[in-house]
Amino acid sequence: MDKIKFATVWFGGCSGCHMSFLDLDEWLIELAQKVDVVYSPFVDIKHYPDEVDLCLIEGAVANEEHLEQLYDIRKKTKILVSFGDCALNGNVTALRNLHGEPDKTLELSYKSLATLNNIPNFDYKKIARLIKKVKPLHEIVKIDYFLPGCPPDAKRIKYFLEKLINKENPVLEGELLKNG
Repeated sequence: MDKIKFATVWFGGCSGCHMSFLDLDEWLIELAQKVDVVYSPFVDIKHYPDEVDLCLIEGAVANEEHLEQLYDIRKKTKILVSFGDCALNGNVTALRNLHGEPDKTLELSYKSLATLNNIPNFDYKKIARLIKKVKPLHEIVKIDYFLPGCPPDAKRIKYFLEKLINKENPVLEGELLKNG
């Protein structure tokens, strides 16, 4: 059996979904026999490759870099999965939307409300340009599967990956919809 090209991506979120992925513990060894990790925050690969079979994306789209990457990833990936609640609905990352314009959020975060390590002359306009509103992935590109949870637990991730790797349709129901 040929290994599938597997990727994970982290956009606007806390990395909790990737931490849950690591909670797969020994099963990661079994997984490594079935997939080639071709892109991930866990490996030092700078550019998203062509012809990826399966990609899990954690986090919401919060800036222009995420937006560009998402379009590129969608073009180059057969099966794209919204990985966790930030990717599915914006979750905590989308709380920024309550402040209106992105510059207002940056002003609040880096100047007005910063009490620790306040950097009064910090030019926040030099960081990745925020898009007007944080968005879940499916509002921008076609998503093939949704893996909910904040974060999804390892049992759910394992079930989901096993099904997709075996070219089966993962159906989340019963205990697979409960965290913990």
